[in-house]
Amino acid sequence: MALRLEPAERAALADLLLALGPEAPTLCAGWQARHLAAHLVLRESKPLAAMGITLRPLRPLTEKTLRRLADGDFALLVERIRTGPPWWSPAGLPALREAVNGIEFFVHHEDVRRARPGWQPRPLPAAVEDELWRRLRRLAPLVARGAAATGRSRAVELRRTDTGDVIRTRRSQAAVTVVAGPPSELLLWIFGRRDHARVTTS
Repeated sequence: MALRLEPAERAALADLLLALGPEAPTLCAGWQARHLAAHLVLRESKPLAAMGITLRPLRPLTEKTLRRLADGDFALLVERIRTGPPWWSPAGLPALREAVNGIEFFVHHEDVRRARPGWQPRPLPAAVEDELWRRLRRLAPLVARGAAATGRSRAVELRRTDTGDVIRTRRSQAAVTVVAGPPSELLLWIFGRRDHARVTTS
C-alpha cells in the first residue's frame, strides 16, 4: 500500500503558517503566506474558481477569489487548511485526496520553509523518500512533455543519489541533463524550485 503524504504535510504546513504569520515570504513569486494559504483553500472549496488555475477564461474569478480569501482572517484560513476539504468537495474523496494533495502539500510546505534565511533540508524517513521516488516515476513523462512544449530538446535524467536508481524523462538521442539528488530534492527541482533544490546538474 502506498504511503500517504498528505495528512502529515497538511498538518505541518498549517503549524508553520500559524507560526510565521500571514506576511511570511514564500518561494511562489509575489505570494506571501496568506496568498499561499488562500490558494490551498480555493483549490479544495471553490471548484469554479479553482478551474481558473488552468483555464484562462476563468482566471479573473480565480484571482478575485484568491484576493478575498487572502485578505480575510488568517487564522481561520489556516484552520480551513488543517481540517481539509469540505465533505462535498471532490478533493475530499478518499480515492482522490492523496492523489490530488500529497505532492501539492509537500511542495508548498517547502515553499514556506525554504523562503526563510538559513533554511536546511528536512531529514525525511526512507519510506517517504521511496514514496516520492515512486511518484517521480509517474511525473517524468509530464516533465518531458513540458520540455518539448517549450522547445527544449534536452532529455532529463533524474538520478537518485542514495540508491543509484535512474529515471529518464524520454528515450532520445538528444543531449541529456543529469540531475542528481535525493527524491525529495529532485521533486522540488521538477516543480520549478530550482534555485532552492539541493541537487547537482551535469
